[in-house]
Amino acid sequence: MSNYDSLHRQCRTLESLFDTKLTAYSRLASTITRNHDDLEANGSGERWKDMETEVDELLQKLGEINEQLSALASDPDHPPSQSMQRAIQRHRDVYQDYVKEFRRTKTNVQHALDQANLLSGVRNDIDAYKSSAADSLLSERGHIDNSHRMTDDMLAQAYETRAEFGRQRTTIQGINSRMQGVLNTMPGINNLVAMIKSRRRRDSIIIGVIVGLCLVLLLTYMF
Repeated sequence: MSNYDSLHRQCRTLESLFDTKLTAYSRLASTITRNHDDLEANGSGERWKDMETEVDELLQKLGEINEQLSALASDPDHPPSQSMQRAIQRHRDVYQDYVKEFRRTKTNVQHALDQANLLSGVRNDIDAYKSSAADSLLSERGHIDNSHRMTDDMLAQAYETRAEFGRQRTTIQGINSRMQGVLNTMPGINNLVAMIKSRRRRDSIIIGVIVGLCLVLLLTYMF
């Protein structure tokens, strides 16, 4: 039964190793659930794949060892003892429990990964929306600042224009004052200006009378 002893030791070693790996694999689900970070960024996705492959390979090896033990238990030429049969049956039961536990844990891990991916996608969408909204606000703020600068420039130009008009008005008032002073010091000029204005009024009256007579003659000729 040296073959049985070797298979028995291998089976116990694989069971112990599988139990350790399965526990670590199971903890991954709770780790993913607690940490809602990006799976690609923190490496949880790759670590999950590696651990799942490793646990799956151990389970397959454990299944192969159990098949060999079952074959020994069914050998009519070398029937195992009662203790061997009980040990083989125990290994078989443990293997079945591991298969069920692995399936359940695999489902939990996959669910945690799906939930984490969903939350990560939602968070990325929110971050993208916040970034877009911030860019829009910054752009709008830039437009408002440009409008304020244009308004300030226009007001500055308006103030400068008003100041220029004030300076020109002051200059014109000064010129008028000087001209009035000159006219006051030269009475003859005032008389001359008055005569020019009187003559212009007279010429305007004469021209008006002539135009009126022409219109009367024209109307008389036509009718």
